[in-house]
Amino acid sequence: MQRARRTNPYPFTWEIPVSAITAAVLVLVLGVHAGRAVANMVAGAGLTWPSRELMFVSVPAVLGGDAAAGLDGPSAHLAGATAVVVWVAVVETLLLAMMLWGVKAGLDRWGPGRIHGMASREDAARLLGRRRLRKAAPVVRPDLYGKRR
Repeated sequence: MQRARRTNPYPFTWEIPVSAITAAVLVLVLGVHAGRAVANMVAGAGLTWPSRELMFVSVPAVLGGDAAAGLDGPSAHLAGATAVVVWVAVVETLLLAMMLWGVKAGLDRWGPGRIHGMASREDAARLLGRRRLRKAAPVVRPDLYGKRR
């Protein structure tokens, strides 16, 4: 434990938050276009994806319900405005849920509230054996297996 207090961790600077925010914005922009692509596929227009140059500038129009914003050629069976907005909302909700799950998993693993030096139940059972764990249970967890219970 003493060694953990003496380490000099990498200082929190601007690079990590900026890269995380940039990645989140990129995922959300790609999610808008993925939602529009799903709406157009359901409508029968096939897989539609904008060019790189129009990727960011077409986002406001797609969010407004324009299924043709940023696409190269005209298509006969594009999705309606309501379908585009609904599919974009569904895809964005799924992406936000996955990003929040990833942040929580990362903080549980590497964040400031992580548990240091604790073995999992499987590791303890494998290393000590079930018999020894049962025998030492009142010492290890007197609140659960003590004499008062």
